[in-house]
Amino acid sequence: MRKKIVAGNWKMNMTTAEAAALVNALKADLANFREVEVVVCPPFTALSTVSELVQGTHIDLGAQNMHWEKNGAYTGEICAGMLRELYCHYVILGHSERRQYFGETDAIVNRKTKAALASSLHPIVCVGETLQEREAGKVEEVITTQVKGSLAGLSAKEVLDSVIAYEPVWAIGTGKTATSQQAQDVHALIRKVLAEMFDATVAQGVRIQYGGSVKAANAKELFGMPDIDGGLIGGAALDAKSFIDIVRAAV
Repeated sequence: MRKKIVAGNWKMNMTTAEAAALVNALKADLANFREVEVVVCPPFTALSTVSELVQGTHIDLGAQNMHWEKNGAYTGEICAGMLRELYCHYVILGHSERRQYFGETDAIVNRKTKAALASSLHPIVCVGETLQEREAGKVEEVITTQVKGSLAGLSAKEVLDSVIAYEPVWAIGTGKTATSQQAQDVHALIRKVLAEMFDATVAQGVRIQYGGSVKAANAKELFGMPDIDGGLIGGAALDAKSFIDIVRAAV
């Protein structure tokens, strides 16, 4: 049985003080909540503060990105060891905004994924099609290519230690949401690709989140679909009540 996982991607929001206030509000309700795995992913500047605040709770810490090298002359970058030092358990890789604005390819996401796993970080590997690709009937082609490219060369255990997030690019921050059936269809496709790459056991064991304008109002229906194992939450994760409601909708 796959345990649902709901992760809040705060993106480039929240000062350290704002992050502390948000986490304290989440702790009041979710500190001992065990039914769903809860992850918060603040910006790098707030990781240390949030790490201290979630110690001793059932809220896990995640980062929003990392470099594939262990150290070196990579100005402005963060490596896996730096994240581990702050007790990060998860790291978001290949988010559509990283792919769109920073030119990240499947090959880059693959290198980062391998580096995260080598440092005992759980990668949340993002895949998803644009509106143009969906309207052109290329969803299966795009998703298959991204999954295979991003997870190339991983062992079955490494894939099971990862989370995949399906985020239709056209539904991120737009207020548009894939219907529960549209989301389910792509999640089922991802499991089919995983079964071809590995086997049925791996395909059924990997957790696949949905990301794309998830709100408390639509979360329960989305999370009730057989292949959707929670959500990667953007805007709604910046409000404590909204995020708590979404987490509880996953039970």
